[in-house]
Amino acid sequence: MAPLRPSSLMDGISEAASIKQNNLVYELQADGADIITLSLGEAFFDIPAPAFEELTPAVHHYSHTRGVPLLRQKLAKYHEMTAGTPADPDREIMVTAGSKSGTFMTLAAILEPGDEVIIPEPLWVSYPDQVRLCRGVPVTLPWHATVDDIAARITPRTRAIIVNNPHNPTGRRLSDGELRTLHALVDAHGLLLIADEVYSEFVPDDEPFRSAAALDPDKRHTVICNSMSKNFGISGWRVGYVIAHESLIRQLAKLQQHLVTCAPTILCQYLAEHFEDILARTRPQIREVVRRRNRVAEAFAARGVTSMPGDSTFYLFPSLGSSRLDSTEFAAELLRRYRVSTVAGVSYGASCDRFLRVSVGAEPEERILRGVTAICDLIDETGTGGHG
Repeated sequence: MAPLRPSSLMDGISEAASIKQNNLVYELQADGADIITLSLGEAFFDIPAPAFEELTPAVHHYSHTRGVPLLRQKLAKYHEMTAGTPADPDREIMVTAGSKSGTFMTLAAILEPGDEVIIPEPLWVSYPDQVRLCRGVPVTLPWHATVDDIAARITPRTRAIIVNNPHNPTGRRLSDGELRTLHALVDAHGLLLIADEVYSEFVPDDEPFRSAAALDPDKRHTVICNSMSKNFGISGWRVGYVIAHESLIRQLAKLQQHLVTCAPTILCQYLAEHFEDILARTRPQIREVVRRRNRVAEAFAARGVTSMPGDSTFYLFPSLGSSRLDSTEFAAELLRRYRVSTVAGVSYGASCDRFLRVSVGAEPEERILRGVTAICDLIDETGTGGHG
């Protein structure tokens, strides 16, 4: 029997570059290779293994499509404390199987074939393909564009703008002025602002995070996608959430019912009952990984390697400088010769081929700095004056 041919839609969909890279790392490690892994999009925290025995047998069954009620209540309180705006746990919050599904379902709920979504570069690798999967058209801006340049990309087919704040891969946070400009644009043109805020906890010591929700408390044109998986250091649990106007949440609930029914009940109930304890345990570790990120930025700078501006998350986006290799070639050579895994910058947009994404969340600092040395050495070796 001949293999089934995928639809024409799938012909235009790529693998997620960072996940593809890390799958390669897992395979190399399974064969005994020692890889300095600077490609993982997660931070490893010291968190006790959960004890599910304390939960009631109900956790083995479906929960409400919008999520375990107690967890939605905890998330509403958390959102009000961190963003400064209320969210109704019964009508304006839906718990999802990771924030990634939240962004996808939002796009699926609003796009008609051919509709456009504006995505500034560097972009998160899944945004353009999620738009394509919803039969929309991703419209990108080069990394050096500003929020003021977005207006020139708006057409009658534009439906939404997606921003990641704090930003993967640069660690940059949008300023209050930039957020105000974005809100003015979407308000004037009847668009939706989809704010992916999954790194909202990953900001420097004592610095507040400014959520896009703060400038649209009634959620007239703003959707917040966030993640307990990231902020609680439990990426494998796949628990995220969406905060939006109740009219949109109703549409997302229909999609969730047909895709996964509900987010995993047992994990959501455990998180609801241990919400404050887990966050209290992870927050000091989050602050340390952000400090580590900024120490690593200094290590790059000491070798003359500049990074795109940013001070948050656990990512850096260093420049390849004078290297004659493009980012795909550079990342492959770095893995082959030095056993250091990173993600090619072109994965984050065509304008980003002279950069490399480096994550500092999954390795001890000594190994990270060895990786930094390898990156800087390879830049020198493959530069115009190098000997490689």
